[in-house]
Amino acid sequence: MNLKISTKLLMMLAMMAGGAFKAEAQQVISLQKAVDLALANNLTIKQSQYTEALAAEDVNQSKYNLLPGINANAQGGYYFGKTQVAGAFAYSTQTFNASGNLSAQITLFQGGQLHNQILQNKLILDADKTGTAKVKNDLVLNVVTDYLAILTNQDLVTAAKQQIEIARITLDRTQKSFDAGSLSLADLSQSKAGLSTAELNLTNTQNQLNLSILILKQYMEMDPKTDIVVERPDISKLTDIKTAYDANEVINTAFGVNPDVHLAEQNQAIYQQAIKIAQGNYYPTVALTGGAASSYSNQIPQAFSKQFFTSNFNQFIGLNVQIPIFNKFSARTAVRKAKLSFENAQVSTQLAKNNLSKTIIQAVFDLNAAVKRYSSTQQTYAADKDAFNIIQERYNVGLVNSLDYNTALTNVNKAENDMIESKYEVVFRSKVIDYYLGNQISL
Repeated sequence: MNLKISTKLLMMLAMMAGGAFKAEAQQVISLQKAVDLALANNLTIKQSQYTEALAAEDVNQSKYNLLPGINANAQGGYYFGKTQVAGAFAYSTQTFNASGNLSAQITLFQGGQLHNQILQNKLILDADKTGTAKVKNDLVLNVVTDYLAILTNQDLVTAAKQQIEIARITLDRTQKSFDAGSLSLADLSQSKAGLSTAELNLTNTQNQLNLSILILKQYMEMDPKTDIVVERPDISKLTDIKTAYDANEVINTAFGVNPDVHLAEQNQAIYQQAIKIAQGNYYPTVALTGGAASSYSNQIPQAFSKQFFTSNFNQFIGLNVQIPIFNKFSARTAVRKAKLSFENAQVSTQLAKNNLSKTIIQAVFDLNAAVKRYSSTQQTYAADKDAFNIIQERYNVGLVNSLDYNTALTNVNKAENDMIESKYEVVFRSKVIDYYLGNQISL
């Protein structure tokens, strides 16, 4: 008997420990934590940072291209048959020859291409950094949007559960009336269909909630199996929510800080620099060259050191000039293509500004609509609450049945959820515009 009690006790302790572990494993995710985890773990950001690193190496290499190129060459071997003796005007039928040379070349002038390439690579690096900022910007907006969707879907699930309770009460009342013969089978079937519809609505809203939570986990690169709870911010403490914005002022500020526009402008500068690089093909290339060489042969009666470092040692220095005379119009074509790319980049910049303007104008409209909706839901909640108070008083004295009471309760709960949801929407719509102004979103 004691053994059985001990076994049960151990099982209960194990279940409690398991529950405690699960509670510890559950993570509470606030909006700020969601943003921080997404920025720290997102793989797209890491890919963009690798692109930055590659561009930085291109900048370094373009600077290294200003340095001279130095090459060394050495060779040696036995030669059979009539072979010239290295370092002498003589021939032998069996000779060991060895030779070596060291050469260097530095470009003095190349139509400014080397310098312009450095400038272009720096612009590309800056653009890649802006590209990373753009990825982060888009990610934060996506996280905020999905976070709002989670809060909204949670309210919808709550409302769907309440509707199921009402449908069950309705079905129970209909069933009793049907059994008493006061309602038809069609009425009963309609009530059953109402309950099925309410249950289906709960399934759909729960699925939407699960999907929005999964999307948030994906943004944070979190294991889908991780148990998380999305924290509902206390919006009652938010007193600094701005709801009145001038769209033109927001647009003008956003043009200076938004990474989409900044990236388009940087790409435009990159293509403008490419024109200068292409124009360098019209100019001659001037390079300073120099080097040293020597040789050794076993057919010359001198030691290796004397032959290689004294008798046969020679040096040279020269100037190499390449003048483009006719290159099948390739230089002209390169310049024309570069100019067309620059003009296309100008159009892309304007498109980026236009798209940003449309997005901001829409965001201002959405905020205004959210403010009006919040005001409307406040009025609806106040009216439904007054109605519920009256019905509750009548229900307490038996003048109202349970169905009417629960219907009124559902109405006031839904009105309160709508009011809370609309307040969340006002907060987030305002924060999104604030983010376009270059400010960090925080709650």
